[in-house]
Amino acid sequence: MMPLRPSKSALRSFHYQRYIASGRRPFTSSVAAGISPHRFSTQKRSQSTASAAASDPRPAPSPAFNQDPQRNEVSPLQNRHLDLDDSFVGLSGGEIFHEMMLRLGVKHVFGYPGGAILPVFDAIYNSKHFDFVLPKHEQGAGHMAEGYARASGKPGVVLVTSGPGATNVVTPMQDALSDGTPMVVFCGQVATGVIGTDSFQEADVVGISRACTKWNVMVKSVAELPRRIQEAFDIATSGRPGPVLVDLPKDITAGILRNPIPMNSTIPSLPSAATLAARELGMKQLQSTIGRVARLINVAKKPILYVGQGLLAGPDGPQVLKELSDKACIPVTTTLQGLGGYDELDPKALHMLGMHGSAYANMAMQEADLIIAVGARFDDRVTGSIPKFAPQAKLAASENRGGIVHFEIMPKNINKVVQANEAVEGDCAENIRLLLPQIEAVSERPEWFEQINYWKSRFPFSLYEQQSPDGPIKPQALIEKLSDLTAHMKDRTIITTGVGQHQMWAAQHFRWRHPRTMITSGGLGTMGYGLPSAIGAKVARPDCLVVDIDGDASFNMTLTELSTAAQFNIGVKVLLLNNEEQGMVTQWQNLFYEDRYSHTHQQNPDFVPLARAMGVAAEKCTNVADVEAKLKWLIESDGPALLEVFTDKKVPVLPMVPAGSGLHEFLVYDEAKEQERKALMRKRKVNF
Repeated sequence: MMPLRPSKSALRSFHYQRYIASGRRPFTSSVAAGISPHRFSTQKRSQSTASAAASDPRPAPSPAFNQDPQRNEVSPLQNRHLDLDDSFVGLSGGEIFHEMMLRLGVKHVFGYPGGAILPVFDAIYNSKHFDFVLPKHEQGAGHMAEGYARASGKPGVVLVTSGPGATNVVTPMQDALSDGTPMVVFCGQVATGVIGTDSFQEADVVGISRACTKWNVMVKSVAELPRRIQEAFDIATSGRPGPVLVDLPKDITAGILRNPIPMNSTIPSLPSAATLAARELGMKQLQSTIGRVARLINVAKKPILYVGQGLLAGPDGPQVLKELSDKACIPVTTTLQGLGGYDELDPKALHMLGMHGSAYANMAMQEADLIIAVGARFDDRVTGSIPKFAPQAKLAASENRGGIVHFEIMPKNINKVVQANEAVEGDCAENIRLLLPQIEAVSERPEWFEQINYWKSRFPFSLYEQQSPDGPIKPQALIEKLSDLTAHMKDRTIITTGVGQHQMWAAQHFRWRHPRTMITSGGLGTMGYGLPSAIGAKVARPDCLVVDIDGDASFNMTLTELSTAAQFNIGVKVLLLNNEEQGMVTQWQNLFYEDRYSHTHQQNPDFVPLARAMGVAAEKCTNVADVEAKLKWLIESDGPALLEVFTDKKVPVLPMVPAGSGLHEFLVYDEAKEQERKALMRKRKVNF
């Protein structure tokens, strides 16, 4: 026979009697006991059921868990009435999007329509408040937004549909994340009721874009739409700029807001005493760090400023850089993305450093006893081999007379690649402004600049196989001629590039004098970036001459955007260097893979009639004698135009620091070695 299980009430009574027997009261307040559905008897148990009588109740005060709860009738918010915004009431989600664009001062949007985003496109139909640029591909829209942001300093805005419309913007978002470009992407999404059912053009865009954005979100209700849009712009432009994505389900953009919403997404509060103390401590630590940095600069014999794009985030960045360089007489080298941050006609300019940077900038980095990195992240194309990087600065650090100082706004970039002896976290321009009063004025550094000038004379950028009157057009000479023809208007000339050899030649042989005049894909190295980013830059600054210096392989990837330039009469100029190969890859195959050119020669279309078919004026140049006249035609032409220039083949970009080498272990042009290289290519039956 199965034993009978005791009932729950019997078990409770048993446990209660154990509490009484032990002389303890149950963990239940009198109020709680009064309202409990299982009230326990407080009657004294008989000796038959307990070995000892219950003890008397403990005198007051009893333990807190036995006391009646005391309620605070004063609410801290009882006198506060949240301000409600009823200006959006009655508007659809699409109309709220349009209104928020007006409030945020958006003047241009790049995008492509589709089913899931139609409520938004319907709301902006015939809007007179901003211009919409329709590309031929969503990737083009993303790169246009990047070019717009880089030229103007304002976030570029992209509007695309769900599924493939959103996934086509992944490459521009990753590109913007790598280079710190502010961009806000709005993409359509299927209705919330069918999310997760693999419905038509459904994609988990929030999941896909998590790794290539600063922040992303799916809007869950019409009421939160204004707040999410505001957050997107705030996050894209704060700290280190970058891309954000807002996913807009179709039922949200089609829905109507019925009730007012709070003016603020959160209730503002005064900072606590702990917060104020932390701020004060942080400022004291910053002042202490800046004091130590000033001491290092004041005792350094061979300092160098290594400047990246982070300095260009603020409008006064280039100005404070010049003040520091002039006051302490410090030479300046920049990264690819930092070009234009310092006037390259200044005698203290060392131009670009790194794998294809100037030999004298690389030598100066290796010999400097103090490296002051400003808004740069020590990426591998700049440092070369880390164990071989900056030996003199490391030696000076061990003797407390130098080292590496890093000004950086993004904490994760500090000590990520190179260990800094001093790190100054925060806005680079603001912190340099704090540093300047503590810097001792130095009129000259004769020994240091004598060494630098020697390197400049020995390894000039002009060291390449010179142009012959009847020979093929040299790409270096072509870029130098463009630089000369625009010398009087450098502040109104913006250069964009694709990715490849032409990108490096543009960086080396064009003279950069003003910020936001060099727009290129650096961290990700996206081929096809040049033309759409030029369109975006021209939209942002229509008064400027915008020239896309491109290569044939890179240009092939987004050339359909020529039709976009023609449709909207966006007057970009394309200088197309055609060597009929993927030049940067063939350079590596020539140097390191014994001229095994595996799939690096493509068949190009006839670019000139193709451009004309798209409504773009186009010319071709094959002779050295015609270069100057053709370039003048390109610069002075009305509307979009293309100039295709057939350049010499198998021309290496030099200087070059091979992978795994130190910055001082670079290759430069040597006529004898160049003849040996060509003889070896002939032996291998290479056509060039």
